[in-house]
Amino acid sequence: MKAFTTIFFTFCLLLQTTSQESRVSLLFAGDAMQHLPQVQGARNDDGSYSYDSCFYWVKDRISAATLAGLNFETTLGEVPYTGYPLFSSPDAFAFGLKDAGFDIFFMANNHAFDRGSKGLERTIDLLDSIGIKHTGTFKTEAARALHYPLIIIKKGIRIAFLNYTYDTNGLVVKEPNRVNMADTNLIKQDLRHTQLYKPDIIIAQMHWGEEYLTTPSIRQKSLADFLLRNGVRIIIGHHPHVVQPVVVEKGEDGIHNVVYYSLGNFVSNQQRRHTDGGMLAEIVISRKEADSPVVIESCDYSLVWVQKLRRHGKVDFRLIPSQEEDRPSMNEEDKQKMNNFVLDVERIVQQGL
Repeated sequence: MKAFTTIFFTFCLLLQTTSQESRVSLLFAGDAMQHLPQVQGARNDDGSYSYDSCFYWVKDRISAATLAGLNFETTLGEVPYTGYPLFSSPDAFAFGLKDAGFDIFFMANNHAFDRGSKGLERTIDLLDSIGIKHTGTFKTEAARALHYPLIIIKKGIRIAFLNYTYDTNGLVVKEPNRVNMADTNLIKQDLRHTQLYKPDIIIAQMHWGEEYLTTPSIRQKSLADFLLRNGVRIIIGHHPHVVQPVVVEKGEDGIHNVVYYSLGNFVSNQQRRHTDGGMLAEIVISRKEADSPVVIESCDYSLVWVQKLRRHGKVDFRLIPSQEEDRPSMNEEDKQKMNNFVLDVERIVQQGL
């Protein structure tokens, strides 16, 4: 009886210790865009739109993350649907991304105001109606004060998300709407406000940099340093439409912070070199005890490439994972294109590691 009691007590103690451990997996994708050929490719014969085939091969990886987010670089401004330079996409695009496993849309980018106030507000309303969390754009200053920063608690870990853009392509954001601009005075004020929520970790999503450059600009580096000095530990960048290096700062006690300068394109119709795919940032944060600090346990990445299949008089867009065991069968020409993309990006990423 005594032996049983000892074993039972040990089991309960082990169970209690294990239950206090928390681990959250994060996945972030780059620019989710809809150029007109993509919209036309998603159109069904009955006039509806579907994106199931587009995300089929990456859905499992995205859905496996505790939290998954991306840069939503379009508006849901109703018909007529348009591509560059003023984006407006079918609602089905948002539904398709949600079905693929994305939980958070980061909205502060240079195309946030492409359809004016109506487009910005309708996009927010649609995302609210389908249960997608979002941040970076707001109907009013009062809404921003109430909902910013975006705080999400997973497994007892309190995560604060910030989101800023360098510009809105010269379009003036009209009152009462708000789009977060990457002004250091505003960011510092927001960070002070964020600390009132006592977050375990702060993650900044930054729409910055120079398009098509595979190295971060002086402005990006300066802003990254500013964010890290002021309490941000994970920075996720987008806008250049190409992958840029990943920089990890480590110490004897593990990873202090990480900057993914640009994840490149998640899905788009862009075809110049380096733009036909992008990176998925895959990060694990954890803590051992309820009162212990959160650590960045690991930071990794995988790649996705956009395949274009001409069928039935239109182009179908499919996201293909870089892991060979997860890929569908492809023709030799597409295999070579994808392999070239992967080799190029691996060289770029390694510059910062």
